Amino acid sequence: MDVVGGKHGKYVYIERRDGWYVKARVFKGREDADPDKYIIVGPKTRRPPLTYQVIGEDNLPDEVKARLYEV
Repeated sequence: MDVVGGKHGKYVYIERRDGWYVKARVFKGREDADPDKYIIVGPKTRRPPLTYQVIGEDNLPDEVKARLYEV
């Protein structure tokens, strides 16, 4: 059984270049290039929970990358 944290995989942590992680809501029905697929919701943290999926900021559209650093 694969353990997915964050309410059935609806939330992920995004790793920023400066070493911080930011929690985001993911809408699964949208294209990967759509900036509205990721909504930044959480505070930044140094250590994300082990059960959450972590993705790198390089996999995100430019609009989402800019929002990562507003937190």
